Amino acid sequence: MPKKTGAAVLSAVIPGLGQIYNRQWLKGLTFLLTGMAWFYFMIHGLTGHLRGLITLGELPSRMVKVGKMTRMVEGDHSIFMMINGLMALLALLLYCGFYLLNIRDAFMVGAARARQEPIRSFGQSLKYMGRRHFAYLVLAIPLTAIVFLTILPLVFSVLLAFTNYADPILPPANLVDWVGFGNFKKMLSLDVWSSTFVGILTWTLCWAVIATVTTYIGGVLVAVLIHQPRVRFKKLWRTLLIVPFAIPNMISLLVMRNMFNNQFGPVNKYLGMIGLNGLPWLTDPFWAKVTVILANMWIGIPVTMILAFGVLTTIPRDLYEAAEVDGAGSAHKFRMITLPMVLFATAPILIMQFAGNINSFNVIYLMTNGEPVNPHYQYAGDTDLLVTWLYKLALNQSQYSFASVIGIIIFLLVATFSIWSYRRTRSYKEEDMIT
Repeated sequence: MPKKTGAAVLSAVIPGLGQIYNRQWLKGLTFLLTGMAWFYFMIHGLTGHLRGLITLGELPSRMVKVGKMTRMVEGDHSIFMMINGLMALLALLLYCGFYLLNIRDAFMVGAARARQEPIRSFGQSLKYMGRRHFAYLVLAIPLTAIVFLTILPLVFSVLLAFTNYADPILPPANLVDWVGFGNFKKMLSLDVWSSTFVGILTWTLCWAVIATVTTYIGGVLVAVLIHQPRVRFKKLWRTLLIVPFAIPNMISLLVMRNMFNNQFGPVNKYLGMIGLNGLPWLTDPFWAKVTVILANMWIGIPVTMILAFGVLTTIPRDLYEAAEVDGAGSAHKFRMITLPMVLFATAPILIMQFAGNINSFNVIYLMTNGEPVNPHYQYAGDTDLLVTWLYKLALNQSQYSFASVIGIIIFLLVATFSIWSYRRTRSYKEEDMIT
């Protein structure tokens, strides 16, 4: 048997044996101890955690009579078992990577021995790995943080959608079970859930479109107007219009909520002064939606305006001068020069604003809290978006599985639209800006 094949087979049987066969004693001992430690932890815990990920527990909390007394005995906690199972699954994947690396290393060193090449010592191997794979070693720490702080919580939240983890089935008093796509079927088949989902989804999409269009058009128009040569005190106007962006959104939205209050808000008082009746800004479904759109324009237009200012300063003046020579007016120059250049530069940002508006939590929660209440909706109001409905289901009603279903739907909507629309923009297709 060739040396490379023999070393690979030995490492496949027991990690580290192939390295010892290749006379890399320290490396082989290190791999061997790593493999032994893995089997030890596999026997004394990881197997149980992986089994718990499948079963989610077998014994619920129960009352047990001890002598003349009855006391509560805690059972399996399904959610903790799911988390521990995910950690064990991650450990299994890491070991599989180590196992394959161990076999590959033994094979490569065995092939080098067959060619009678010098074999690196363990220290030389570490130095070689540090030189050749330095970038991967540096990225290992942030990658680990991403795995534990982003990927694992994301996988956990996705798995919840396939369980019955919702009030009244809450551990440790009750065991959670896997239900497959049952929650998705309920969301679409049960009238109370489907009508709520369709209504909130429709409003979410309308909100995302209107909020994006109004803030984008408003910001671009304001920037173009201030950028006109005839406008004086440009710095003053820019400073005044950036103030809403400088104030924390929470403060602005809470102040605006009081301003639009039906009973004591100054907006209705001013309407009364000019002979008009006050409007139900926060209690009527239509006017509540108008109110949150106006509030979003207040905090969103300055952001787009700043971006548009940056683009306008990069447009060559020669283009405008040539257009003026050809007899083009202000409207024609805006339509043929300014708008295409601004759209080209800000199209990806426009897409991200649309995606962000789908997940716009602060404006809705702080202005209306999803109200007014809709009696035909399940735990939701007329101005609730999918993300605020998700919040209410999870934190107020303990409907974690349904909240997870909504989270998956939001992710699919945002990811699909963002990727599809971004790939169709000129800024994606063209590497350099058209001059």
